[in-house]
Amino acid sequence: MITTALIADDEEAPRAQLLAALHVVWPELQVVEEARNGVDAWDAFLQHEPQVCFLDVRMPGLTGVEVAQRIGTSADIVFVAAHGDHTLAAFDAGAVDYLLKPVTIEPLSQVVTRLKAQLANPDAGPTSVPGLLDRLAGQVRRPAYLDVIQGGLPREMKLIRTEDVVYFESEGRYTRVVHSDGDALLRVPLKELLGQLDPALFWQIHRSVIVNQRHIANAQSLDEGGVVVALRGRPERLPVSRHFEGLFTAA
Repeated sequence: MITTALIADDEEAPRAQLLAALHVVWPELQVVEEARNGVDAWDAFLQHEPQVCFLDVRMPGLTGVEVAQRIGTSADIVFVAAHGDHTLAAFDAGAVDYLLKPVTIEPLSQVVTRLKAQLANPDAGPTSVPGLLDRLAGQVRRPAYLDVIQGGLPREMKLIRTEDVVYFESEGRYTRVVHSDGDALLRVPLKELLGQLDPALFWQIHRSVIVNQRHIANAQSLDEGGVVVALRGRPERLPVSRHFEGLFTAA
């Protein structure tokens, strides 16, 4: 069975070095995508669902730690960090797999040996260290989350407070924002917006849908399979993809 992997780093040279080393140490590994930032890494994970993810600790949009938080136990995670990064001590203490840049053959071989052993034992499943990841996320925090967004057409721009947003929906290169006073178009794709929203308030429930959890009435299981979210005082039923059904374990 082919093992699939994702590589994410905002610098081209470290990505190329890691890929070259993997070709030597793990030639049968199939790298499904090389992401250039955390937002693209998360989107690529949802699209390909790789078994292993090599994540740079510090990336724009979403940090590698934040991507790992979203992945949870759905894949094995290996962090890639620069020498001197203050997160390294936490990785050692938490027994987390990590590699130092530039990636070289010997440490990668050790990590790959552990990964292969883990993958050969499907009953164990990928490991997760949520407490450690929560602590690390605070150390590599990005800028503050959005409080206000600009939406509308060029001649009719309006400011929308994020707390008034009900949900966001992808419309190709744009994002439709549904809020308490109507709806509008944002000139950014949904995946870029995701990294600027407070994850405690906004839940991604589908690759193309992010919902304000305060507006969720309930989650409903469908007879034909799958889950949809019902909203408070609104008729829409928003789809929940398989990866996010765990948010609604009581559905």
